Amino acid sequence: MNDIDPARRFSPEAVRKLRDSTESDRPAALNEMARQVAAQLGHETITPVMVSGTLRILEFAVLLASGVVLYWFLVAPNQMATDYWLVIAAGSLAAVTFMEFSDCYQIAALMRPFATFSRILLVWAATFALMALTGFMLKVSADFSRLMFGMWFLAGFVAIFALRLAMARLIRRWARNGRMERRAVIVGGGKAAEDLIRAVEQQPYNDIRICGIFDDRDDKRSPPLVAGYPKLGTVSELIEFARIARIDMLIVSLPITAEQRVLQLLKKLWVLPVDIRLSAHSSSLQFRPRAYSYIGSVPLLDIFDKPINDWDSVAKRAFDIVFSLIGIVLFSPIMVATAIAIKLDSKGPILFKQKRHGFNNEEIEVYKFRSMYADQSDPTAKKTVTRDDPRVTRVGRFIRKTSIDELPQFFNALFGSLSLVGPRPHAVAAQSHNLLYAEVVDGYFARHKVKPGVTGWAQINGWRGEMDTNEKIRMRTEYDLYYIENWSLLFDLRILLLTPIRLLNTENAY
Repeated sequence: MNDIDPARRFSPEAVRKLRDSTESDRPAALNEMARQVAAQLGHETITPVMVSGTLRILEFAVLLASGVVLYWFLVAPNQMATDYWLVIAAGSLAAVTFMEFSDCYQIAALMRPFATFSRILLVWAATFALMALTGFMLKVSADFSRLMFGMWFLAGFVAIFALRLAMARLIRRWARNGRMERRAVIVGGGKAAEDLIRAVEQQPYNDIRICGIFDDRDDKRSPPLVAGYPKLGTVSELIEFARIARIDMLIVSLPITAEQRVLQLLKKLWVLPVDIRLSAHSSSLQFRPRAYSYIGSVPLLDIFDKPINDWDSVAKRAFDIVFSLIGIVLFSPIMVATAIAIKLDSKGPILFKQKRHGFNNEEIEVYKFRSMYADQSDPTAKKTVTRDDPRVTRVGRFIRKTSIDELPQFFNALFGSLSLVGPRPHAVAAQSHNLLYAEVVDGYFARHKVKPGVTGWAQINGWRGEMDTNEKIRMRTEYDLYYIENWSLLFDLRILLLTPIRLLNTENAY
């Protein structure tokens, strides 16, 4: 799948600009290359997990539909007996489950349907053997049409194989046009990086697109070009590059035995919303097979996983849309009344828009009901709101204390810039004692590994309102990181249901 010439990954002009740039110009040149990577693939790619997950659903539906149609034609038109429904559904589910355990949903298997022909046939035959054995043990096999199930065996296999032929063609097309590729960066250069890159490129079926190399060592110790890929910068520069280029995976090509250096790298890199893997390609240390993930046959040790990824992100987005619509409908009378009160109380717009840090440290625009006098509003939030702040209007004091000013953020969640539940977004220039929050808390930007939320775990545990001490921002960050590491839909639902109750405590809200 890596059939793109490395020279095409960056324009020669971009590489030259980076090499010739002065120290002051280098960040701009590197950011230009990052934007080039992002533009080449667009903002959305299809991951192998999404492809295989979708195929599982499709194959279950195809098997179920083929069984039902054959029942209507061969047994009883326009009706369906319950026992047939159960057997056909159970058989379809069993087949998909068996194919899962037989590694039939790996990308390599999907790319080569003829190579897995016998495996799929064996799985489908095993499914029918299990159904026949179950019917024999329960003494009900005589109640079912042998003709219908014989035809289902043939039709089901043909349908699955035809679907896999179509899927193989789609995957190859997505691989060629970059729709199904993970952008990866190699951390660490030299011979270890070269061996890793050669091994990855030799894998006939993988979804990795290497976008460059980053290494803290100078060109004498780490060559500027490794296996045709340029060394783009240092590890510190990688953090910004990864955000702009929307990198999916970082592969650290350092020996596992270099423990101190690996730990120093991970301390810098863990704030990024990416998968972080440690190359085990040239390691003499052996771990249990389940400890590894693979690019083809190249082993990698999983260090960090991108949180809320693939199907989890789909489920969370559906959760946001459903509950945002419910919230908008339920609170629409309050929002209309608030808008009227703001308009009558002081001059200026009803809504206040503020730039805040969103997912991946990107800037987003968050909506709130205006709670300050229009000529005294502070979009940068450099000066936090304090008790009895003269900038706050009469209506503003009430809506801030009750958090009604946050209700327009249901629309942020509906449109996708926010999630309903997540770390609360802070203003870009928010400060504590003249220090940016990122300067107060080590690893602060790890909060942005997921979308920020309208409400969050920190808020319902009392860490809301004014962040007037360094300890408060540290505690808020600690609760936010706990949420990210322990996320589930049930956790989101729990936070959402507890929010109205916990907001009754208005001690820190003014």
